[in-house]
Amino acid sequence: MVKIRLNNVCNFLTPTADKISLFSLSVYLTIMYAYIEGKFTYKTPAQVYVDVNGVGFEVNISLNTYTDILPLETGKLYTHLQVKEDGHVMYGFSEKQEKEMFVLLISVSGVGAATARMMLSSLKSDEVRMAILSANLKLIESVKGIGKKTAERLVLELKDKVGKQSPGGDFAMLVNNTLEQDAFTALTALGISRQQAELSVQKIMRAEPNILQLEDLIKKALKAI
Repeated sequence: MVKIRLNNVCNFLTPTADKISLFSLSVYLTIMYAYIEGKFTYKTPAQVYVDVNGVGFEVNISLNTYTDILPLETGKLYTHLQVKEDGHVMYGFSEKQEKEMFVLLISVSGVGAATARMMLSSLKSDEVRMAILSANLKLIESVKGIGKKTAERLVLELKDKVGKQSPGGDFAMLVNNTLEQDAFTALTALGISRQQAELSVQKIMRAEPNILQLEDLIKKALKAI
């Protein structure tokens, strides 16, 4: 089925349109493989084999995705197919938000798929989003392979884009308010889970929308957990 589709696409391409051909094929394949679902027959922290009706797909994954799928025998991975002249490489993610962040990261000049995967192995997609929104260069630079200039470029090019996305849970409500964001950061640093931190901060802000002191918000949020 894939071969037939590729042939249909190529029929519309002229021999002199090599660059257009490669671009068209890349777009077509990327759209076609939105996700893959099947049996996990082989797993490592960097790669998994997915058996789909007897056909095995080799998929590169992040460490966070590996942790999510480790106890599973079957499952779904949201995929991104990178098409290059020397071959095709498929990347898979247990969460749609992680895939979306991966695509955003590799859109930045100087950030390749390997670096993006390393970033999403070191940090959760929500943590990457928060680091970009708050311009936390120190946290971004803590990822292996990312220097100061690349970190600055990530913030500059992606700050508006990640602000428009809807992260997991109700975190979208927090990133638009500095006070709430700072409280969330403090709570997670104290060992509170992200979900509990989000819910408790929102609960206090709904009950006391005029609260202005970060210390007061954190104390009240801790009591609300």
